[in-house]
Amino acid sequence: MLTVTLLVNPARGGLDRTTVEALRNAWGGGAVRWLNPGIAAEFDLAAAGAPENRWQVWQDLQGLGIDMAVQPAAGRRKRMLLADMDSTMIGQECIDELADLAGVGAHVAAITARAMNGELDFEAALTERVGLLAGLPESVIGQVLATRITYTPGGRELVATMQANGGYAALVSGGFTAFTAAVARHLGFDEHRANTLLAENGTLTGQVARPILGRQAKVDALDQITARLGLTAAEVIAVGDGANDLGMLHRAGAGVALHAKPSVAAQCELRINHGDLTALLYLQGYGIADFVA
Repeated sequence: MLTVTLLVNPARGGLDRTTVEALRNAWGGGAVRWLNPGIAAEFDLAAAGAPENRWQVWQDLQGLGIDMAVQPAAGRRKRMLLADMDSTMIGQECIDELADLAGVGAHVAAITARAMNGELDFEAALTERVGLLAGLPESVIGQVLATRITYTPGGRELVATMQANGGYAALVSGGFTAFTAAVARHLGFDEHRANTLLAENGTLTGQVARPILGRQAKVDALDQITARLGLTAAEVIAVGDGANDLGMLHRAGAGVALHAKPSVAAQCELRINHGDLTALLYLQGYGIADFVA
């Protein structure tokens, strides 16, 4: 059996009953369950395979500001969250913000965009970008955290709700521990992994500690943490937006491309372009009454 989930941006609302029931009727689905009135709904399909016109319907709904996911009903509720940080749990790319303060923001942002699209080798691109930060005072990290970082809506609810239901939350980033430590603490993650920016006498050296945490390291984190907790990859829901997240998104039982680069989203079954991080709860069948603040 499959479950079809429809959802919109909670800040906008507007998921109407007519649209949901029209799709349910067209696909011969079961009773509609409203997870959050006007925001998210789901229904089941008896068929084992997704409807042939699934992606055309998905594209049509995108034009209406509606996200749709079709996935197996069994095992939807996961026991571990594995999340990317930059442009996923937060709205920024931390290295771009540091580079902006160093006066090379546009140049570094262009490299970041290409790396996240999978056009550049991640490790080489990171090394080049970090090199441009040489000479910055280490204190700029605190400045960026205090004045430039915003949190993606729904992050705290996602982490807290999964933890309240026995889940574990890990933040894994190709960014830097100086940021993941603060973000993990703010959002309530159980642990975090990232790269370490090197500094001497309060000044960034333009180097990052080896080994560099990239695409494979995120997959390794998934395998290592699940092994430690006695879980399987099928019990993980992973979320990210860049090419370096694809390994963990494909390895996890549910890999969600959240506001992802088009080239990344195209390689994922679960794509959220309009909803916020609470979408990951709706995808697991949680209703608004289940959310933990």
